[in-house]
Amino acid sequence: MTKPCKPINVRLIVAISLVVAVAAVVIVGVTLLDSPAQERSRRLDERRVSDLREIAYEVDTFWTREGMLPPSLEELSNEERIVRELADPETGAPYEYRVLGDNSYELCAVFATEMDVRGRDVPYEYVWFHGAGRQCFQLTAQDVERVIDR
Repeated sequence: MTKPCKPINVRLIVAISLVVAVAAVVIVGVTLLDSPAQERSRRLDERRVSDLREIAYEVDTFWTREGMLPPSLEELSNEERIVRELADPETGAPYEYRVLGDNSYELCAVFATEMDVRGRDVPYEYVWFHGAGRQCFQLTAQDVERVIDR
């Protein structure tokens, strides 16, 4: 005498399949995407680079107008046109600025992450590529075209 077969519970199979599919998607998502903390660090680093670019532009503007580099970032902060903070957005520590020569200077900041350009559009020129930790960028002041108000 053979035992009767149990009917296959289709709902149970569908439920198990859905759980497996959702678990697979979550695992793939976690391995491909940065964690929220990593993404926050990357965004703060992007802000740091943006701040340094703005400071470099303001240094160039000062150079064009005065014919010399500003002696300090504090001198730039006295300018009415500067809109960016001159300090790190996370720690509040001031960015470092040092005059190296007649028209050369250095800007430094502390970055949380290494700039990763794989698979992403590069939002900044190569000069701003950085690793994690304290990074300095040696720059040369350039004349800025003056915009004439009409």
